[in-house]
Amino acid sequence: MQIKLDDGLLLDKFDIGLLAALQKNAYATHQAIGEAIHLSASQVSRRIQRLQDQGLIKRYVALLEPSRLGLGVRALTYVTLLRHGGEEGRAFEEEVKHIDEVLDCYAVAGEADYVLHIVTTDLSTLSDTVLRRITRIQGVASIRSNIVLNTIKTGTALPLTHVQEK
Repeated sequence: MQIKLDDGLLLDKFDIGLLAALQKNAYATHQAIGEAIHLSASQVSRRIQRLQDQGLIKRYVALLEPSRLGLGVRALTYVTLLRHGGEEGRAFEEEVKHIDEVLDCYAVAGEADYVLHIVTTDLSTLSDTVLRRITRIQGVASIRSNIVLNTIKTGTALPLTHVQEK
């Protein structure tokens, strides 16, 4: 049986198993993945290529441990613009893309216009990033940051249960 996604892509149980295996360990060999999901290495290779061509697999990355690299301060920063939408939003989005300390930037509905996930070496660097760089972006009205004290859960694997056969 195949599962049809919203954009017309079809996934079968092998594709879903393959995606789950790659999310756990993208470094695994095609042979090892094939043994886990009951396909040959060549079938795994062809399916991976198809999933990449379809845009389901965007890229492969190495996940680094921030604290081991001296990046021990994380903050969630809420940014409100002077005006909602228009040129201020585009300018903010373009500028924030060039701030390396900003790992994620989300446009949101609610009290803020954007939520940023920022990682730095120390509080002084965080302060510099927020006060000297982000507040100076044209159109920024206010900024509020919460310092992360402890990470309870973090992940990169997307849940795939909604596309599995019932």
